[in-house]
Amino acid sequence: MKTNQKTFRQILLYLKPYWLLLVLTILLAAAGVVLSLYVPVLTGKAVDCIIGPDNVDFSNLLPILVRIGIVVVAAAVSQWLMNLCNNRITYHVVKDIRTEAFAHLHKLPLRHMDTRPHGDTVSRLINDVDQFSDGLLMGFSQLFTGVVTILGTLLFMLSVNWEISLLVVVITPLSLFVASFIAKRTYSLFRQQSETRAEMTSLVNEMVGNQKVVKAFGYEEEAEARLDTINERLRGLSIRATFFSSITNPATRFVNGLVYTGVGIVGAFFAIMGRITVGQLVSFLSYANQYTKPFNEISAVITEFQNALASAQRVFDFMEEPEQVPDAADAVQLVGVDRTVDLQNVSFAYRSESPLLQNISLNVKAGQRIAIVGPTGSGKTTLINLLMRFYDVDSGQILVSGHEIRKVTRDSLRASFGMVLQETWLKTGTIRENIAYGSPEATEAQIVEAAKAAHAHSFIKRMPEGYDTHILEDGGNLSQGQIQLICIARVMLRLPPMLILDEATSSIDTRTEIMVQQAFTKMMQGRTSFVVAHRLSTIREADVILVMKDGNIIEQGNHQQLLEQKGFYAELFNSQFAVAP
Repeated sequence: MKTNQKTFRQILLYLKPYWLLLVLTILLAAAGVVLSLYVPVLTGKAVDCIIGPDNVDFSNLLPILVRIGIVVVAAAVSQWLMNLCNNRITYHVVKDIRTEAFAHLHKLPLRHMDTRPHGDTVSRLINDVDQFSDGLLMGFSQLFTGVVTILGTLLFMLSVNWEISLLVVVITPLSLFVASFIAKRTYSLFRQQSETRAEMTSLVNEMVGNQKVVKAFGYEEEAEARLDTINERLRGLSIRATFFSSITNPATRFVNGLVYTGVGIVGAFFAIMGRITVGQLVSFLSYANQYTKPFNEISAVITEFQNALASAQRVFDFMEEPEQVPDAADAVQLVGVDRTVDLQNVSFAYRSESPLLQNISLNVKAGQRIAIVGPTGSGKTTLINLLMRFYDVDSGQILVSGHEIRKVTRDSLRASFGMVLQETWLKTGTIRENIAYGSPEATEAQIVEAAKAAHAHSFIKRMPEGYDTHILEDGGNLSQGQIQLICIARVMLRLPPMLILDEATSSIDTRTEIMVQQAFTKMMQGRTSFVVAHRLSTIREADVILVMKDGNIIEQGNHQQLLEQKGFYAELFNSQFAVAP
C-alpha cells in the first residue's frame, strides 16, 4: 500500500497546476448533488398534497412540480459542467505525463534502451497512460459526486428523522469494508496484468518489425507458441482480476438492499405512529437509495482506480529511471574543430564482469583516414560508440581537438561527426525530409546535390513524386540499398569535419558501391574519418588500419605494412582473397 500512496502523491503533483479547475469541479459536484437531493424533499411535499381521497391540494401541488422541473434542469447543467471540467483536468494531466515521459525517453542513456525490450517502453507510454486516463476520468467524476452525495444525503436525512438516519449510517459502512477488502487483493493482479500486456506488446512489436526474418526462418509456429503462452497468462490474470473486482458491486448492492429494507420497515412503523408523514417516508426511501448508490459507484471506482494506479506506477517507474549524466556545468561548445582525436588508455565494459576495451591508446592526426577491422565482437562498434559519447569510458579519456569529450556538450560533439551506419533508419515522411533530417535549413539545390553525390538522385527521380515521395520508417517501397543511399545523402548534405562509416555500403550493389566509394573518397578529403569495414578491399587506401581482437588493438599500420608483418591482418586479408585450388 506504500507504493499506492507514493503513486497517488505523484498524481496529485500533476493535478496541482489545475487546482482552480479542481476546485470548480468540486463546487459543481456539490451544487449538482444538493440540487438532486432537494428533489426528494419536494417530492415528499407533493405526495403529502395528494395523500387522501378527494383531498388533492392543486394550489400547492403545481408550484412544487414547477420547482421540481427547475431543480432537475439546474442539477443536469451542474453535472454537465462538472464533467466538462473533469475531462479537461484529466486530458491535461495525461498530456503532461505523456509529454514528460517522452521527453524523459530522450534523456535516458543508450544503456537503458539496449537492455530493455522496446515494446515494454512503448506499452508504458501508450497503453499504460491510456489505462491511467480511463481510471482517472472515472475516478474524478464519480468519486467527487459520490462523496458529496453521501454527505449531502446524510444531512438531509438527519433533518427529517435522526433515528432512521442512524440505522442507515450503521449499516452502510459494511459496503465500504467489502470494497476495501477486495481492492487490496486486486491491485497486484492488475499490475501483473499490465506487465503481461507490455510483454505481449514487446513480442508483437518484435514480430511485426522482423516479419521477413520470421518467414525466412520458418519461425511462425514458435512465434505463435510464444504468443499463446503470454496470451494464456494474460487471460488467466485478466479473469482473476475481473472476477475479484466484479464481486465488489454485488456485495455492496446486497448491503444496500439491507439498508433500503430496514428504512422501509422502520419508516413504515414511524409513519403508522404518526412520527413522520407518508411524504417524508417517500423522501426517506429516496434518500436511502441515493445514499447507498454512491457506495456502489465508489466501489466500482476503487476497482478501476486500482487498475489506473497499477498503470500509473509503471509509467512513473519509467520516468524515475536515472537519466544520462548531464553535460558538465562548465561544458564548452566544440567549435573550430581541428579534426584531431586522441584516445589515452581507454577502458570500457558493458558489464563490469566482462571487460571489453582495455587500455586503448590512439593518436589521430587531422585529415587521417582510420580503418578499423577485426572479428565480430572485437570492439569496433564499441569504439565508435565511445567516440560519439553514446557511452562514457570507464577509465582513460578521449580528446577531440584537444578537448576531453566529457567536458564539451554532447550536441556540439555529435555535430562534429557525420555517421553512416550499417543499420539504416528513415523517419516517416518524404524523401526530401529524410535527406534534410540533420540539416532542416538546407535548400532544394543542396538536397539535390547531396543526393547526386550519394548516387541516389537517379532512383529518386524515378519515384512517383520524386523528392516528395512519402515513405514509412521502414522504407516502404524502397530497397535496402536505396535506403542506405538516402542515409549517405543525409551525411553528405551535412558535411561535418569528421566522419564515421560503419559498413556504410554493406547493402549496395557492387557497381553503385564503387561510385559511392568514389564519392566517399572525395568527401573524406581533409576530413578525419573512421571506417569500420569487414571487406578489406575497401580500406586499402586508409592512412592507418587498426586491427582489433578481444578489445585490444593488436596491429596498427597501413595496408602494405600490415601485409609485410604477416600477422593477423595478413591472415584476414588472405582469407578473403585466397584463390581456391
